[in-house]
Amino acid sequence: MKFCSPASLGLDKKRLSQIGEQNRRYVDQNLLPGFVSLVSRHGKVAYLDACGYLDEARIFPYQPDSIVRIYSMTKPIVSVALLMLYEQSLFELGDPIAEFLPEFANTMVYESGKLVRPARGITIQDLLTHTAGLSYGGQGQSNAHPVDVLYDQAGFPDGKNFRSLDAAIKALARLPLRFHPGTSWHYSMATDVIGRLVEVLSNQTLAQFITERICDPLGMKDTAFHIDINKLSRFSTLFRVTEDANLEVVDAPQTSTYLPPVRVDWGGAGLLSTIEDYFAFAMCLLNKGAFSGGRLLSAKTVRRLHENHIPASLLPIGFELQPPMHGIGFGLGVSTTIDVGSTGEMGSNGDFGWSGWAQTNFIVDPKEDLIAINMTQCITSGKYPLRSQFRNAVYCSLA
Repeated sequence: MKFCSPASLGLDKKRLSQIGEQNRRYVDQNLLPGFVSLVSRHGKVAYLDACGYLDEARIFPYQPDSIVRIYSMTKPIVSVALLMLYEQSLFELGDPIAEFLPEFANTMVYESGKLVRPARGITIQDLLTHTAGLSYGGQGQSNAHPVDVLYDQAGFPDGKNFRSLDAAIKALARLPLRFHPGTSWHYSMATDVIGRLVEVLSNQTLAQFITERICDPLGMKDTAFHIDINKLSRFSTLFRVTEDANLEVVDAPQTSTYLPPVRVDWGGAGLLSTIEDYFAFAMCLLNKGAFSGGRLLSAKTVRRLHENHIPASLLPIGFELQPPMHGIGFGLGVSTTIDVGSTGEMGSNGDFGWSGWAQTNFIVDPKEDLIAINMTQCITSGKYPLRSQFRNAVYCSLA
């Protein structure tokens, strides 16, 4: 990483420091364990800060090389992997996935208490845009949709009872869709299916493809589906916020589910990474697919990745039981701002990115030539407005 003074990059140093101040308030009140944050402009890092501790005993502090569970920030990486195969002319975005994953040839749709044939098959673009009809399960909701109940009964999304991604996706294909493909936006396990597509199309495991074709070229040395036991001192503990706002350990390094061997490489949420590694990936996207020494994707494909693909009739998108995301569209694996004035937040039309379940978050803004990443390791379920606070602090620092 190349460092430079904030002023030389058009950023206000004092305003940038508000990012750390916000994070430290959470840490000092024992509401969250710790953070590492980065802001870059014009290819140079203007702000890199860490606070708090990785572990319950408060021995190991957060550092720029701390390893965290990025959960759904896995999705953009796996989507890029699939688009790399797209550039090899191995498929078209409009191709039915059943051509490559025949287990989906007989997948039905749940409609008014009955199972019916889908109006059309799921396409690869449906997977990339979360319009496939797949779901994420009810996750304990008492009034869950009948399809989500079936997901829960089958063991999704954690999938502890599956021995391979292939087996998991075959089981997923036996469950009905929540809606006909292309008729709604619904966040789902679609990127896990994309991960299996990468395996079938490349004749490699998903882990092998990502390591050899993305991580190694970009120098992402700590990004993997498992934790190297020699790196445990840098691996974060995962916490959750209890109902009385205390921190409770969910996954500790010494007993982590990420210790090898990891049975399933989940394309939707399985990767570990660091802020330094993810910055390298984000820089590649900001640089239109190029990096020092090569190119992952063409500039046109990267633009297609982050432009909106959701028709107006399906907007606004949003998560179930949460307010709609006004002004936000979705590309081929990332969200994208299409009307910043409607979002209620700071940003630019055309900025894009995504976040993870444990409150990791990244922003790429081509208009401002800016990258911002914030990482902690706590399942807060929206209890704290971390993403919007971080976004606003970043954009308010622009001079």
